[in-house]
Amino acid sequence: MKLSSLSFADQACIPELYAFGKIDSQNHVALADNLNPHLVWDEVPAGTLSFAVICHDPDVPTRPDDVNQEGREVPADLPRADFYHWVLVDLAADKREIAEGEYSNEVVPRGKGGPLTPHETRQGTNDYTGWFAADRDMSGQYFGYDGPCPPWNDALIHRYVFTVYALDVDKLPLEGVFSGPQAVKAMQGHVLGQASLTGTYTLNPALAPKQVG
Repeated sequence: MKLSSLSFADQACIPELYAFGKIDSQNHVALADNLNPHLVWDEVPAGTLSFAVICHDPDVPTRPDDVNQEGREVPADLPRADFYHWVLVDLAADKREIAEGEYSNEVVPRGKGGPLTPHETRQGTNDYTGWFAADRDMSGQYFGYDGPCPPWNDALIHRYVFTVYALDVDKLPLEGVFSGPQAVKAMQGHVLGQASLTGTYTLNPALAPKQVG
């Protein structure tokens, strides 16, 4: 399979149009446009009955001690973990493209609805659900796509991996509300092929110029 995008090139910076947060000179971070990026794929394996799309950030700090703290920096060598930004399943077998903004075109405080979404697809919760759980103004279930918003003081530029999976089932065996890890587990034994596209993003002003390219 092959996966590409008109929104950004593989290994290049993701424009803030597709991010949850953008650099703000006064408050470090401001809400961005949060559009899902364009994706297009081809060379699909024979026997494909549906597709799934997963976007995850493998560079999330495993300890919150220094995250977004004045006068401190999240060290680049800190162990990192996965953070799921988009979990989309049950895309039709004849689907080959997702338009920019088709599934997300703004930040929705407390999260967009789900799991049912357009075109008889389903979306799982992303990890902003847990991130905002204790926030009085933002807590809620965050379904679908919510883009990058890494710590503004992180010494590491984050990667965002978009993967399209070709599956041998027309509907994944998931019931009710589901998460990224649950979707990945449900796909085991059903993947006929997959393709990935990786973009980068940072909210650290000292690192932002290095994204260009």
